[in-house]
Amino acid sequence: MKFEQYPIHEGIKKNLALKGFRRPTDIQFKAIPHILAGEDVLAVAQTGTGKTAAFAIPLVHLLDLRKKQSRSDAVRCLVMTPTHELAQQVAGVFEDFAKNTRVDCLAVHGGVEQDAQIDQLREGVDVVVATPGRVFDLVSQGHLRLDRVEVLVLDEADHMLAKGFYKDIRDLLRHLPRKRQTLFFSATIDEEIKDLAYSLVSKPIRIQISPKDPVSKNVDHAVAFIEMDHKRFFLERVLKTHPESKVLVFTRTKVRAERVKAAMERVEISALTLHSDIEQAERERVMALFRSGEARLLVATDISARGIDIPNVELVINYDLPDLPENYVHRVGRTGRGQAHGKAVTFCSPEEKPTLEIIQSFLGKDIVVLDIHQDDYRATLDFSEQPDSDWKSLMEEADKQEVLHKKRVARKATKKARKP
Repeated sequence: MKFEQYPIHEGIKKNLALKGFRRPTDIQFKAIPHILAGEDVLAVAQTGTGKTAAFAIPLVHLLDLRKKQSRSDAVRCLVMTPTHELAQQVAGVFEDFAKNTRVDCLAVHGGVEQDAQIDQLREGVDVVVATPGRVFDLVSQGHLRLDRVEVLVLDEADHMLAKGFYKDIRDLLRHLPRKRQTLFFSATIDEEIKDLAYSLVSKPIRIQISPKDPVSKNVDHAVAFIEMDHKRFFLERVLKTHPESKVLVFTRTKVRAERVKAAMERVEISALTLHSDIEQAERERVMALFRSGEARLLVATDISARGIDIPNVELVINYDLPDLPENYVHRVGRTGRGQAHGKAVTFCSPEEKPTLEIIQSFLGKDIVVLDIHQDDYRATLDFSEQPDSDWKSLMEEADKQEVLHKKRVARKATKKARKP
């Protein structure tokens, strides 16, 4: 079935055609009819399969259809997301599909001044895509009313729970009408999420796409066993042998992200970083440069793994293994989006092998091993333009910076705990 055959607004069909959307993905095919019918939906699908469009397309149609029945200043759809970047991305999807309709959308998140967001809310918007913190700020200040919300969407619900938003989500329900449509979308699900989901939805339609293999079939993923101190050399070689590729590198911490960036720049490889210590304006600039292809290398923590749709990422490298096995799925899902194919390689050191075993257990299968011959391994170390001694000095300096950072965080936490 093609999108042109769906019973949706003609303007949406034109927008879909302009974006190159001809046929729905599996999750879209299964979810859209139920959402159009006003049913609650609990959907689990791999990242990169089109979950955002699966709820944005039918909701824009329904909101436009009901527009004349609602007050112009009423927020009628609330979409909750775990991060600033995802809020902006989802709002962008709504805006793309809402062209030629009467539906207005606004992204609401922290990291920026709230005055502009308040002004737009006063003018009236139909859809608010938000992070929990800023929503509660605006609700408590009286700038955001949710008593006329018709649809609640929880996007990347598992990540919101992992970030500690369970209580916030529960508290949010006090401000929402009991009679509403609720949509629950995630790439992974566990018992805690099930408990939350079934407490929010009413007789939901449950949809699961390829639940036995959470990694998209469009991604070829493998693991290479590399000493921790040698990972930098292998990254350098990969980048220099694929100079035109757009590469996303994941590290475990923000300090290590900056460490890898510095190491690459020492061998004349330009890099950008993305993590929670970077101001919102700079994060937006970094994402714009990487999305456009002006920047080819982005080194990030897991803040950018969840749901972010970055076009044409050919290769994902797990420089460090993630702390949570489900984050592996979200990381490698940054490539092979939609109909595209991609590759993901994990650099696993001997001390990380227990973590690798946990990830493989989560996936339900072993990850393909890239067998590196001893001669090739040595050639990679010799390939580097940076002497090993320089790298060790950089590592030692970065370790010192990480220790200092942890001490600063501990001091701040102590001061905060002492406040009455």
